[in-house]
Amino acid sequence: MRDYLTATNDFDYQRTVAGALTGHLSALNACVECCDRHALPGRIALFWEGRDASSATYTFTDLQDKAARFANFLRAQGVKQGDKVAGLLPRNVELLIAVLATWRIGAIYQPLFTAFGPKAIEHRLNSSGAVIVLTDALNRPKLNEVNDCPAIVTVAAAKGQGLVRGDYSFWAELDNYSAVCEPVLLNGDDPFLMMFTSGTTGPAKPLLVPLKAMVAFQSYTRDAVDLRPEDSFWNLADPGWAYGIYYGITGPLSMGHPITLYDGSFTVESTCRIIKKYGITNLTGSPTAYRLLIAAGEAFSSKIKGQLRAVSSAGEPLNPEVIRWFAEELNVTIHDHYGQTEVGMVLCNHHGLEHPVHMGAAGFASPGHRIVVLDDNHQELAVGQPGILAVDRSQSPMCWFAGYQGLPTKAFVGNYYLSGDTVEWNPDGSISFVGRSDDVITTSGYRVGPFDVESALIEHPSVVEAAVVGKPCPERTELVKAFVVLNPQFLGDAQLAETLRLHVRQRLAAHAYPREIEFVSELPKTPSGKLQRFILRNQEIAKAEQAQNAKATA
Repeated sequence: MRDYLTATNDFDYQRTVAGALTGHLSALNACVECCDRHALPGRIALFWEGRDASSATYTFTDLQDKAARFANFLRAQGVKQGDKVAGLLPRNVELLIAVLATWRIGAIYQPLFTAFGPKAIEHRLNSSGAVIVLTDALNRPKLNEVNDCPAIVTVAAAKGQGLVRGDYSFWAELDNYSAVCEPVLLNGDDPFLMMFTSGTTGPAKPLLVPLKAMVAFQSYTRDAVDLRPEDSFWNLADPGWAYGIYYGITGPLSMGHPITLYDGSFTVESTCRIIKKYGITNLTGSPTAYRLLIAAGEAFSSKIKGQLRAVSSAGEPLNPEVIRWFAEELNVTIHDHYGQTEVGMVLCNHHGLEHPVHMGAAGFASPGHRIVVLDDNHQELAVGQPGILAVDRSQSPMCWFAGYQGLPTKAFVGNYYLSGDTVEWNPDGSISFVGRSDDVITTSGYRVGPFDVESALIEHPSVVEAAVVGKPCPERTELVKAFVVLNPQFLGDAQLAETLRLHVRQRLAAHAYPREIEFVSELPKTPSGKLQRFILRNQEIAKAEQAQNAKATA
């Protein structure tokens, strides 16, 4: 295992690659990096599993052939370097072919999550100016409600049966074109992905990801995920989101490592089946998925114990209880990783690097990044002082984000990129997540991070999930309120609410426990599974205003 300090200070290999990416010579193509370079006879690129337990295996040579054919189709439709090609596709081989074909001709791939409704799709397609959108028969009806929808390619039945009039048939068109297509060579500043932020606090904003970001994607896959040649790897994230396309496809494929795609709903049964069937040893996913697996208890753990070597978590902070459960029940280490669509994964407990692991902390700066904590005046803070997590771009050669496409941004102050998340340094040099800046609660003069309270609640066996917000309070400014999803074996009554309040108070502090607890069946989340505390907070603000108005008119 490499030493963390050595990895963060030694960038010879990264400078070499980054120099090639950003040099004046056009010498890079994402399809070549993620496919052609690894297209040796029989070398596997994809293990695919269907929801009905059907399966298929594809080699890099298979993908190279089909990507070249579809690239020639795109060219025949007038798609050129820099154009956007959108994919509203499930986790099937067609998605991979579309991505690689788009990259092959120097175009920009724009992922669309299949759970999006027509308006979310319309916003992204219109904002990007995509010239073609690919979809399947299940998602095709959504495009009927999209204004100014571009040309449509549909993955449908054999020979295009069931196609909407005017659509291109993916597989029928593939057979009409040559498997010879010279890749367009670009430089590191040229974009190859167009992403949209998750839109948790406003409309989703577009940003272009340059080819040089592939160095950071591969570095994370190697250092944080610790993906080894002997591993069988599965990233649970959907490629419609940053974590899925960055680290479920681009990172591992650029290393010549096969990936696993499952075209089906997330369930405990399907997760166990795929882990066993494909011998998964290295797993990445979200805390939401892991909490659902934990809720299944022995029904999950008994089937896969001893199977996994390394587990990684991203998307939301990882609660300490999840870490303990994986260690005790599965005998495997699960590490928390922090990142954003804009900058990738910049703060991690690295599986592949030797450094201390602080229980519940987001971790240490990823190699090639200098992470700082800033106060409201953008001055760097020391240990134990909550502030905004920022990336010092002047000393972060792996930071590639340059702003939103066509939109002003307040995310940059001098050399700093401001994440909008509140964190604090720990004495061992790691950083702990406190919450989104808007989520931090001020109660009786104290600042309370919702993550700490949520983690304490989840430690109780009755709690599956929790969200904590500040409720307006004239005496305390805000009081801490928790929304709790219970294990079905528990009854949400006043007695349990009091038990949970005392449970948190004993673990945190007298000012930090939830004075109000509301039991709910589910929590509001983005389509990618991120908790939307602001919806709950806004509900409480609205209730407080209604009560105030009613009192004023009484």
